Amino acid sequence: MSSPEVTSHRLDLTMPRLSDSMTEGTILKWLVGPGDEVQPGQPVVEVETDKATVTHEADQAGTVVELVADEGATVAVGAPIAVLAAPGAGPTGAPSAAPSRSPAGSPSASPAAQAPAPPPATAPAPDTGAGSGTARAKASPLARRIAARWGLELAGLPGSGPQGRVIRADVERALAGQDRGAATDGVEELTTVQRTIARRMSQARREVPDIELRRLVDMTECVNLRAGLRALSEPTPTFNDFIVKAVALALRDFPRVNSRYVDESFEHQPRISVGIAVAAEDALLVPTIFDADTKSLGQIAAESRSLAARAREGTITPAELDGATFTVSNLGMYAVDSFSAIINPPQSAILAVGSVAPRPVVDATGAVVPRQTVILTLACDHRILYGADGARFLGSVAGYLERPLALMLA
Repeated sequence: MSSPEVTSHRLDLTMPRLSDSMTEGTILKWLVGPGDEVQPGQPVVEVETDKATVTHEADQAGTVVELVADEGATVAVGAPIAVLAAPGAGPTGAPSAAPSRSPAGSPSASPAAQAPAPPPATAPAPDTGAGSGTARAKASPLARRIAARWGLELAGLPGSGPQGRVIRADVERALAGQDRGAATDGVEELTTVQRTIARRMSQARREVPDIELRRLVDMTECVNLRAGLRALSEPTPTFNDFIVKAVALALRDFPRVNSRYVDESFEHQPRISVGIAVAAEDALLVPTIFDADTKSLGQIAAESRSLAARAREGTITPAELDGATFTVSNLGMYAVDSFSAIINPPQSAILAVGSVAPRPVVDATGAVVPRQTVILTLACDHRILYGADGARFLGSVAGYLERPLALMLA
């Protein structure tokens, strides 16, 4: 758990900082209550940060005296969320005295040792679904909040999310079936992640003077190479994996694109780490492929699938959502030809990827022929990258994609 602040034999547990950008967290679910003993490494609380939902673990032993922050409360980093009694202290946190013998030989505990524990009624009831003895329902944090707001039991509710996870749509269907009205009627409260996305994107639009460059890239050789890899590689790299690798190598060629703008200066990043935008439930998360320029196409393919799956399941960690120096956002799977993406500060650029599809192209002889192409849109922070800088970088990405064997050898 968070580093405890010790006052005598009481340990004040504070909201931990679980990512570099985290300033506050929301208590989603307490996994312990007053009177419970905890051991190092034991899960004690589920916290929703600005990036992900994290099950936080205790880092030392003790007995829970008080839960300072209720479920649903948003607490600043460093503020108390619970109080533990240190080992050897009584249930109120006061030092316990060793049992002594009365003149008659009967044991007599000290007043501190006889102090009653806080009444069990103050402990939050465990989330056990329909009733005691049942396993906790597997559901997303947003689904839990909506269900709690309408008094809906999650136990037994069929889930349509990954691995049977109950998601918002499942809760809304159940509510509609009970004639309570869809949960979307009226005002819907934003989650911590959604508030963070809204704040950062608004900041980007206000503060970042961006320019956009578009380029049609011939992907025919990538299509042919991917078809050949199907029989040799598992998982088979997607077109997005090809693009991530091409971007990583182009960032090595043009390190200025890998820098960031901070306090009227450029900070050059020593690592090339590419973020991949993933549409999770009611949120947009950007897991990071660290050192993407040094990884093979197969490694990128395996890692991107694992990151995307855990982002959608809500099991990804804040550390895996931090540290990207460039972002790739792909909507090609939705048959989108091209789009504009918003730069994620303090990164200097973002690449928007459309669909790979056959389009008419004029070849070297002047004939119009069908070719597999993609439209790449590069948004650049004009404080760092001027038009020519972005054009050269985009040309490098296109070169790797049009001659993809270079991706296999780098």
